[in-house]
Amino acid sequence: MRIKWILGTLVACLAIGASTLAWLLSHPPGMEGVKSLRWPTASAPLAPLKVRFLGVATVLLDDGETALLTDGFFSRPDKLTVFLRKVEPDVQAITEGLQRAGITGSASRLAAVIPLHSHYDHAMDAPEVARQTGALLMGSGSTLMVGQGWGLPPDRMKLAQLHTPYRFGRFTVTLYPALHTPTGFTGGVIEQPLKPPVRATDYLEGQSYAMHIAHEGRTLLITGTAGFVPGALQGVRADVVLLGIGAMGPRSPEHKLAYWNETVRTVGARRVIPIHWDDFWIPSTQPMQPMPRPLDDFEASMAFLERQGAAEGVNIRLPAAWTPMDVFDGLPR
Repeated sequence: MRIKWILGTLVACLAIGASTLAWLLSHPPGMEGVKSLRWPTASAPLAPLKVRFLGVATVLLDDGETALLTDGFFSRPDKLTVFLRKVEPDVQAITEGLQRAGITGSASRLAAVIPLHSHYDHAMDAPEVARQTGALLMGSGSTLMVGQGWGLPPDRMKLAQLHTPYRFGRFTVTLYPALHTPTGFTGGVIEQPLKPPVRATDYLEGQSYAMHIAHEGRTLLITGTAGFVPGALQGVRADVVLLGIGAMGPRSPEHKLAYWNETVRTVGARRVIPIHWDDFWIPSTQPMQPMPRPLDDFEASMAFLERQGAAEGVNIRLPAAWTPMDVFDGLPR
């Protein structure tokens, strides 16, 4: 009798736990508390360099002559597919995303697509983006294995070297070492061509990058994850940081502060724009909403950034979705 009671209690607890998890995953945090941080409506003509946040860690930089894209992730498979099935690029979603961003066609001005690491939500779509636009796929050996698996020709891919300046039009891009946020998906290298459909977990991290961009006297840093290599950015300067905060919320206060110090304070940034906070299991055609708990804690991440920004005089702004921004607006040269 006692065994039956114990088993019944366990089953009830599991059912309650499953119901609670399902409720949390379907009820993301609201954004009412960060309304004041939303990117302001442009009141003056934009500067030549326009930056667009396209969701997750996909960022488009365009000066009218040359464009660069981080990641290029548009497929956004849903939760069930990611956890229980196999993933692959959604060519139609990629085509529509590129059209919406204004970088379509093999003669587009997109010079390079650069995944910040090789997880599926960063590198999976990049070879198809390169194929459709004529851009160069540049990244780690793991990213190139993703490109090979998709059949991208070798002359359309470039193995990136750390600390090496690459020139694209008026842009100078330099990649510095980074690490993924400490999670169960951190680490690993893709050693063979990865031909989808495959499990999402087959897209191993490879080399993570902090991407530094210099353009006409302005400097910008983009991170795709809330991890870091201590000392990797010493001597680097950036006016603005597009700061990847994915999975940062549940991390310890010590980790958050170390990430800020190594990534924001070290480069002397005067503005921080959080990215990689949105739910990448919903289509990009829907309004962006934060990643649901318990997978992240958007409120904790933003509360930390607001406190640090206020204490150190760093402007914190949430990016406008898909809208051109002058990310240096209001900052002195």
